[in-house]
Amino acid sequence: MSKVILITGTSTGLGVEIAVQAAKAGHTVYATMRNLTRRSTLDAAAEDAAVSLQVLQLDVQESASVNAAVDHVIAAEGRIDTLINNAGAGYVRTTEQASEEEINWVMDVNFMGVVRCTKAVIPHMRKARKGHVVTVSSVGGLVGQPFNEIYCAAKFAVEGFTEALASYVSPNFGIDFTTVEPGGIQSEFAANIMKQIEETGGMLEDEYLPILQKYIGSAQDRAAGSDIYQTAEKVASVVLECVEANEPPIRKRTSSWGEEFTRFKTATDPDGRKQQASVIEELLN
Repeated sequence: MSKVILITGTSTGLGVEIAVQAAKAGHTVYATMRNLTRRSTLDAAAEDAAVSLQVLQLDVQESASVNAAVDHVIAAEGRIDTLINNAGAGYVRTTEQASEEEINWVMDVNFMGVVRCTKAVIPHMRKARKGHVVTVSSVGGLVGQPFNEIYCAAKFAVEGFTEALASYVSPNFGIDFTTVEPGGIQSEFAANIMKQIEETGGMLEDEYLPILQKYIGSAQDRAAGSDIYQTAEKVASVVLECVEANEPPIRKRTSSWGEEFTRFKTATDPDGRKQQASVIEELLN
């Protein structure tokens, strides 16, 4: 069944792939981004795939922008079947190094952006007594990781927000909620992490520097030939699988590595805690 799908963050990477795959599957796609001057990648991908989609401006940090985009889709289609919260931003910096402004920005984009968009579509879905909100989260929403504590905090918040909504909105109003939890995206990891570090002052000369360099180097090494960092195409296919599921899950990891990485999250026995600690330690070796 064809769905009307609203997607955030479609100017690059995973968002582009989700939008194109959804359109190829026959859905009516409204692909959004903060800055429409950056739509060329999406347009080229849609042309290559011979699909059509609508492109709208939507800044997840501005409620007026979010509401305007939602109102546009409702006016044109009469409904929004699926919202895909894909917009987000990485952040690699220690708590000591992070400014309060940067912390607020990370939380606003990654958590409040999800809240704003979800809040905007729920009334329409509630009225229809059906709908689905799919949010691209991360294994970092379940397991804290080195130098990612601010980012992980935002994703932990997304996980709690989604789980709480599903506890009462789903059974009473027929709206499903899903978080999709990838480990990382091959095409985006190295460039994005280094760009973000440079934009926030570069690698700082302090006691954390050798640990950070070791972390980045080991992560880049693991990215080659590993399912830790998947292709955007693969992760998008998992997102679309959730969109089209008759009974979508609340949480969905996108790889066997992600399943293993998060398996010890709730471990309370000594062996379980040791195994979880060893998994985290691998990120620094």
